[in-house]
Amino acid sequence: MPIPFKKSPIEFKQRLLFPSNVFDLLPNDHECYLYHDIFQQLDTSSLESKYSTKGQNAYHPKSLVSILIYSYSQGVFSSRQIERRCNEDLSFMYIAGMNCPNFRVLSDFRKNNSDFFHECFKQSVMLAMELGMASLGHVSLDGSKFKANTSKHKAMSHARLEEKEKELMAEIDILIEKANKCDEAEDYEYKEKTGYEIPEDLKFKEERLAKIKSAKEALEKREEEKNPGKEIEGKKQISFADTDACIMGKKGNFDYQYNGQISVDEDNQIIVGQHLSQNANDKKEVEPAIKNIEETTGTLPAKFSADNGYMSGDNLDTLESADLDAYVATDKGEKKNKIPLDESNRKLTKADFTYNEQDDCFTCPAGQTLILKSKSKDGKKIYQGASEACGKCDYKSRCCKSAKGQARTINTDDKEPLRQRMNEKMETENSKEIYKKRKVIVEPVFGQIKNTGFRSFSVCGYEKTSGEFSLVCAVHNIKKITKAILKGLVRSELGKLEAIPA
Repeated sequence: MPIPFKKSPIEFKQRLLFPSNVFDLLPNDHECYLYHDIFQQLDTSSLESKYSTKGQNAYHPKSLVSILIYSYSQGVFSSRQIERRCNEDLSFMYIAGMNCPNFRVLSDFRKNNSDFFHECFKQSVMLAMELGMASLGHVSLDGSKFKANTSKHKAMSHARLEEKEKELMAEIDILIEKANKCDEAEDYEYKEKTGYEIPEDLKFKEERLAKIKSAKEALEKREEEKNPGKEIEGKKQISFADTDACIMGKKGNFDYQYNGQISVDEDNQIIVGQHLSQNANDKKEVEPAIKNIEETTGTLPAKFSADNGYMSGDNLDTLESADLDAYVATDKGEKKNKIPLDESNRKLTKADFTYNEQDDCFTCPAGQTLILKSKSKDGKKIYQGASEACGKCDYKSRCCKSAKGQARTINTDDKEPLRQRMNEKMETENSKEIYKKRKVIVEPVFGQIKNTGFRSFSVCGYEKTSGEFSLVCAVHNIKKITKAILKGLVRSELGKLEAIPA
């Protein structure tokens, strides 16, 4: 007896007598309907004003940004793949209104509207706050690296750039001299009957030289901004494809990357502030982070936390000036050791020395004073004890690190009082409880972004990549709002969103 398999309810290849809505094939609770309602809240008037009435009708900017946001939320970042999905996937078709642009239109829109993506991010934050999804009660800052749209194979060091520049200039001079000799010979033989065109190899070398000079100038400008007045190291590199990207990484995994910084609200992991940095570390990122939070929301958070990568004088000074209730993790060498010094053979760290703010000096566990020995223009300070006292000290083998037998030194900066106050603050139980929340507020957000598939940029240059990063952060917030609707925390009626009272 044959097995009774299910049969199709209709002949799926036959033409239907009565018209039907193709989107009826989607489930009634499909998330694309929710995304569409959210997209209706976006204000694209700043973009619309840039369009002209002349020429062919353009795609509406709200449609283009809706397609990009929905595509990024689904882990589709390639403009060609977005176009394909808009022609094959019903949910993409619904967002595009069955009117998907060519991939080039999508790509150009993404490259040319970085300013609007910053605005789009701000709109996503304000919408989340209006729905009660972010209160700025506790905001945590963190950073993560994202690959630039280039590679190490498209780069050259400063020393190599200078060497290659000289080589190309010499080769061009030789080619020009040969061309001039050839010109003279032809003029003598043919008179006015023929001309002479620049050889192809000369054109190529001149174009190559122009690229070398441009990259060299960009590298020198970048290094001058980062380290004013300092000589550029020969090993410093720059990428030809993206001259703004910098080599970053750890544990031997180095590549051209950008440092994405996000400030996340505790309530629902809404990103309330973001910026893209060209710095490999986070020692100067608090100021732009706080500035972006204030520009986006109009206010500052009640509490602010960050890991020990942000424990620098510049960051602490910014927090002090902003009068923020901040919680920054103490560096390992500055954490007070729970095991008493005389009960272990551990090495002495900076935390074992007592700082006297009034006299601007340190006192070691043996009672010796380390006085200020030098101070640089950028605020760095070096304190040192007396060689004779250190030589007789019982802690010498565990304290002095100099191979020449010099006295113990401590390196710090002119922000040491701020550092000491933060160290003392982070020793309290209340601070430890508040700081514990940091890792569950901000760290999962980077995981959510990268697990969606976004790990590298699709555009080149700082301005464009910062715009794309704003788009990524806006997508994250909109996904959170969509999730809140699905959970019943927010309702969507007639295209309007409103929070459901608790």
